[in-house]
Amino acid sequence: MTPFTYSKPAAIDEAVRMMGPEARFIAGGTNLLDLMKENVARPTQLIDITGLPLREVTTTADGGVRIGALVSNAELAWHPLIEQRYPLLSQALLAGASPQLRNMASTGGNLLQRTRCYYFYDPAVPCNKREPGSGCPAREGLNRIHAILGASEACVAVHPSDLCVALAALEAQVCVVGPSGERRIAFADFHRLPGDSPERDTHLADDELILAVELPANGFAGHSHYLKLRDRASYAFALVSVAVALDIVDGQVREARIALGGVAHKPWRVPAAEALLQGQAPSDERFARAAERVLEGAVPLAHNGFKIELARRAIIRALMDATAGVQP
Repeated sequence: MTPFTYSKPAAIDEAVRMMGPEARFIAGGTNLLDLMKENVARPTQLIDITGLPLREVTTTADGGVRIGALVSNAELAWHPLIEQRYPLLSQALLAGASPQLRNMASTGGNLLQRTRCYYFYDPAVPCNKREPGSGCPAREGLNRIHAILGASEACVAVHPSDLCVALAALEAQVCVVGPSGERRIAFADFHRLPGDSPERDTHLADDELILAVELPANGFAGHSHYLKLRDRASYAFALVSVAVALDIVDGQVREARIALGGVAHKPWRVPAAEALLQGQAPSDERFARAAERVLEGAVPLAHNGFKIELARRAIIRALMDATAGVQP
């Protein structure tokens, strides 16, 4: 592990001023510390933000909810506002990690998890995410867990968060602050696909701090479902996950959201697939057409072709369960 200095600012503006090119903000540290121990991340300064006033879950003027960046995954999953109005979020959080990790992991930190790949986490092998231009051994190596959508020649890693898949379906906003002041980022624009620069997972600037995540008023409480498919029943990343949110009025789908996890470098949504359901009565046939549209263009690697059929079936099942109001 690279030697580092440690600071704990008492105010948000102080924390932002401390940020430098070799510094990292740290809260729960459930991902960053692993990366540091493996010598994948080598910050020379850690800025502990756990003393900042970012732990509130409050309602907003437009009827939505604002979640402070330091709210833990456990607190958020069991918060009455979230359980009642945004059960999709609670379901996704409780499907992730372990109780011990959920107690430590923060909302903001969850958004900043690095993508998962055996080769990225092994400094003994080349990796474009660690050293741009060095190559992507996952393309020809062991790639069972890797991307089938949105990948590039440079990277086939997948985004690991359960929370983020639900936030993508709910169309959250990310509130951040930097030296130039505050700004909001639509969740669909927060994470990025690898392209030719897979070393960057998000569009957050290096000197910006996440303040909060804001949810719109509609939480799809009556018809939402999170389905996570993995190798074992707990403490495992998704091979495929699906977050579905439906607004059903008088037997017809007024609005539909479908987000996939475990299949791409970011939570995956295809608005054109969702549009196939809008204004229609829910049916297995329409669900199948939407699933096919979501997976259009999927490109399997040597060992992960099963993900395409797994994702297709998962989408249909999640849509069926959401329609019926089934909670996991």
